[in-house]
Amino acid sequence: MKRINCDVLIIGAGGAGLRAAIEAKETLKKGKIVLVSKGGVGRSGVTATACSDRMAFHATLPYTEPGGPDNWKYHAEDIYRIGGYVSDGDLAMILAKEAQAAFEYLDHLGVPFVKKENGRVDQFITDGSDYARACYTGPRTANHIEEALLKKISSMDMVIIENCMIADLIQYRGRVIGALGIDQREEGSIENRLRVFSSKTTILATGGAGEAFKIHVFPEEMTGDGYAMAYRAGAELVNMEFIQIGPASIKTRLNCSGSLMRAVPRFVNENGKEFLKKYLPESMTCKDINNLIFEKGASWPVSLEKRTHLIDVAMFKEMVQGHRIFLDYTTNPESFSFQDLDQKWQDRYRREIKRPISSQQREQTPLDRLSEINPESIDWLKQHGIDLRSGEPIEIAPCIQHFQGGVKIRKKGNASLKGLYAAGECAGGQHGANRPGGNALLDGQVFGKIAGREAATEAITKSRHEISINQVKGYLKQWMTRNQGKKATEVRKEIQSVAARYASIVRTEEGLKEGIRIIQSLRKEGVRIDEKGVSFALETQNLLDVAEMILKACITRKESRGPHLFFNRFEDLHPLPSQDPRWRKYIVIQNQSGRMVLRKETPVSLRFQSKE
Repeated sequence: MKRINCDVLIIGAGGAGLRAAIEAKETLKKGKIVLVSKGGVGRSGVTATACSDRMAFHATLPYTEPGGPDNWKYHAEDIYRIGGYVSDGDLAMILAKEAQAAFEYLDHLGVPFVKKENGRVDQFITDGSDYARACYTGPRTANHIEEALLKKISSMDMVIIENCMIADLIQYRGRVIGALGIDQREEGSIENRLRVFSSKTTILATGGAGEAFKIHVFPEEMTGDGYAMAYRAGAELVNMEFIQIGPASIKTRLNCSGSLMRAVPRFVNENGKEFLKKYLPESMTCKDINNLIFEKGASWPVSLEKRTHLIDVAMFKEMVQGHRIFLDYTTNPESFSFQDLDQKWQDRYRREIKRPISSQQREQTPLDRLSEINPESIDWLKQHGIDLRSGEPIEIAPCIQHFQGGVKIRKKGNASLKGLYAAGECAGGQHGANRPGGNALLDGQVFGKIAGREAATEAITKSRHEISINQVKGYLKQWMTRNQGKKATEVRKEIQSVAARYASIVRTEEGLKEGIRIIQSLRKEGVRIDEKGVSFALETQNLLDVAEMILKACITRKESRGPHLFFNRFEDLHPLPSQDPRWRKYIVIQNQSGRMVLRKETPVSLRFQSKE
């Protein structure tokens, strides 16, 4: 066992964790800041590995539409409105007001944002927004942000510990006083690999929980550790039913949005048969379906508020029937004609042309159209093992992409437990049911900075509480007590199957009840350490907690809102409607004496109205 004492402990080294570490050190220059990563810093986590068609960093700048000194208010209203009025309005205001400073900091660090000839940043419109706020470097915007933050940290006096899984938070009288970790590189007993972190304040920046589901775009180490640790310690979590899901490449984990949809490919199963029509309303013509596919490019994640959710539902139901799903770019969808697209879609297509082709060639195949509006995507896919030019299709599925909820925070990034802060995807309350595209990267920088500053400021006034050996032994005893039952590998597969079947695109009360029953049965049976090791088993325990929170939050919200599509029956064509404004509430989850308690609360409202 090794003890590490510090002023501020930061768990997680993605974009939010790195930004928190920088700000904590700059606030507490003579303090000891410890940054712990479960994997290799800069080589693991979402920020270091994520890639998409054109990855966005959402920011309101002085010249951003619609212009004027109060243009950030439109951004705040978008966050709150697109979030379905189930986020905290004051957090939306913080995100919007601090966006310019967050962008300028990254720009100063050298993130290569695309700029126009006049020096202004090139911005575009993303999902749900009315104005162009999305800044970008290309498909690797997140990676570039991570690289710039790492370069900054390399010049700072900070302790960085890699390949250490933080397994539990330690709290004393309602205050988090440290954490227990497992060194994943060393061999031997758990006691020898144990790391005991004593800290004045702690920041969770552990990201989401993609591994709770069978198909996702997350790195495998994203197992919701922060959610589960905070829950077990007694912190409040919020909005766990709201998870962004959208079609993505299974092989490359590339989100298939934007031009990949605006090329209007065929949606086919493994037999090459188009299937959308059989799950859509009979009144929809082929022309309607092709327009819907084009529109999907601008509304990638599933959402009740976007009619393109019909595509997500169709995909999910086809997969439940045992089929695989592909995007085929070799042949036009049934009865396709470019001239049949709505005029607004034709106009949008033409604005995106990069390598013009003739109108006759544009009519020929989706590949021709994709080569006209985004030839780089074809090259990128080939580099990553999918050759569209040779006729290879893209296998896709509705993939888990972002957790909107998490550890409930307030304006200082502080959780409900004293001494605990959260930032990035680990945190909840700043996003609602949906979010503007690009707000995830923004969120990590804004609340990463705030959490780092506030945690360091609090640490100045606090004394470190010594963690006793008896406390450590108590946690070890809990770990070993849980080391029984099914092998961790088997349990994880069952968790993923349950979440994918019952808490993905189509959610029903009957299915969610069955999912909860299975998860509780798995918990009762126990998780046994197998050949994957102790960390894998502890992660799997975390996934049990996370899956149960998700399922119970889903079944509590008996309406549809954002990505939460609640159906009366699985066979139904449409989900239940939103019960707005009656259900403008979020669901708070808390561990109370070992019981998972869920309660409805009214979010903080947005307290201004911008002038239209």
